[in-house]
Amino acid sequence: MDINIVLIVIAFVLFVVTATGMRIVNQIERGVVFRFGQAQREIRQPGLRFLIPVVDRMRKVNVQIVTMPIPTQEGITRDNVSVRVDAVAYFRVQDPMRAAIEVQNYLFAVEQVSQTSLRSIIGKSELDDLLTNREELNKGLALMIDSPALGWGIHIDRVEIKDVQLPEAMKRSIARQAEAERERRSRVIVADGELLAARKLADASEIMSQTPAALQLRLLQTVVEVAAEKNSTLIMPLPVELLRFFDRATTQGAAVATAQGEAGTAEAERIQPEPEPGPEALPRSEPEPRPDALPRPEQQPGALPGPEPEQQPDGQSRPGSVPGQASRG
Repeated sequence: MDINIVLIVIAFVLFVVTATGMRIVNQIERGVVFRFGQAQREIRQPGLRFLIPVVDRMRKVNVQIVTMPIPTQEGITRDNVSVRVDAVAYFRVQDPMRAAIEVQNYLFAVEQVSQTSLRSIIGKSELDDLLTNREELNKGLALMIDSPALGWGIHIDRVEIKDVQLPEAMKRSIARQAEAERERRSRVIVADGELLAARKLADASEIMSQTPAALQLRLLQTVVEVAAEKNSTLIMPLPVELLRFFDRATTQGAAVATAQGEAGTAEAERIQPEPEPGPEALPRSEPEPRPDALPRPEQQPGALPGPEPEQQPDGQSRPGSVPGQASRG
């Protein structure tokens, strides 16, 4: 009876000891065992692990990737611009033994190193690098954090700069600079287009100089395009050559018409019959002088010369007229 009781007690003690020494290590953890305060070289892998009660103590270390935001750091860049920069770091425990022994709290240690490294990067870089060349800065920042972390059994996967906060005055300056740069690019593009257009126009002018009709066709096409807008007044320029052509055509037409008219008149006069003599065509007899007729002035001595007798259309004097007197009707 006493033996059974002793066996039961021994079995109970063994059960308690066994239950007390059993530890479960998760898949995301690794176990570091301290026996009498001394770290054992063997790292406990995931699963059910047995420890000696009262003698062994196990510390579990998470080996997952830790995402740690780096608080916003304010600094002055190499070109004397005050900025505020924040970032994020990704790291994991590579050696659980060192992470448990070499550093008291590796999370706090990595955070502090990240902040100081970020400030150092801000001071060594220029503003343009912070805004445009972030890939190189991220690599440099990760290298600066990874150098001390390797001694703690920590591996830095990557570090990313999230945001760069600038003063309002600097934002306005950058906006004006960007606007000026875009204006410069637009003017260069316009100038290149004008240069290309001038070259094309020069080639076209050479072709049109060889074929003048092409210039007239181009003028008519331009007139059609302008005439499509009915709200405009079109002033049509006429070339001097066209006016000279119309002038020559008008002069030649008038000369031809005059020549034809003269030829027609000559032909009509040539074929017109001679008129028969009428009573008016008979010769008139000279009137006999009347006895009471006064002598002519040239026959009287001392007489004044009078007006010449009126001549008839046929060259004879009017009958009955008295020299030196007005003829009566």
